[in-house]
Amino acid sequence: MPPTDPPPPWLPPLRRLAAKVAAARHVVVLTGAGISAESGLATFRGNERDMASLWKSFDPASLATPEAFHRDPETVTRWYDWRRLGCLAAQPNPGHTALAALEHHLERAGGSLTILTQNVDRLHHRAGSRNVVELHGDILNWRCTVTGRTLTPPDQAFERFPMPSPFHPHGLLRPNVVWFGEPLPEEALQAAFQAANQADVFMSVGTSAVVQPAAGFLQVAAAAGAFTTEINPQATPLTSTVDAALAAPAGVILPALMAQLAPH
Repeated sequence: MPPTDPPPPWLPPLRRLAAKVAAARHVVVLTGAGISAESGLATFRGNERDMASLWKSFDPASLATPEAFHRDPETVTRWYDWRRLGCLAAQPNPGHTALAALEHHLERAGGSLTILTQNVDRLHHRAGSRNVVELHGDILNWRCTVTGRTLTPPDQAFERFPMPSPFHPHGLLRPNVVWFGEPLPEEALQAAFQAANQADVFMSVGTSAVVQPAAGFLQVAAAAGAFTTEINPQATPLTSTVDAALAAPAGVILPALMAQLAPH
């Protein structure tokens, strides 16, 4: 007989996780940039010869602030429009679609899945997930700086920079995201802590989750007795604290989890 490949090292903890999920009523998943990176968010080439090269000279932290927008709304709007188009060009990956499938699986059994995401790309929604709490807002909707009203821009690039608001003569459109120095939406925070407190299983996917308040969600879930899991290719400060750590991409682990949960 030909030699067989050894099972991956994450298989035993995956089976343990699957057993916990199968017995759970409330599962909560915190997702970060890692799961979106697996979608290979496309760079957008617009009127400039190479937008990606252009923006390499900018520090994102210097653009993602209210002060930057007030100081230079044209540049900030151009950068976020470029990012918006990149998100629109990206497609949900197997990790996203597996989470949508897990939500349906749990609902059929009378349970629930809540996704707490730090991502602004809306790939979870496009994959079919419905119960998503967006902690940092989303880049596909933009809001008026005066009225706070939101709209979804067309899929093509903006025609003006900055974009005037259709809701107020003195307003501009800004991305509906949380910038550095801004508080997270109170409604999202409350929903996240409530879900974490009710969780039977809490999964941290593609994020180190060491920055507050994200770190607090896992701590709340663990204190309430939840089984905690990390899914991340690299070790993080969380790795030694969770009940099970699976060192592999979400696009590998989450479909494998669904396969474990499928009737045999």
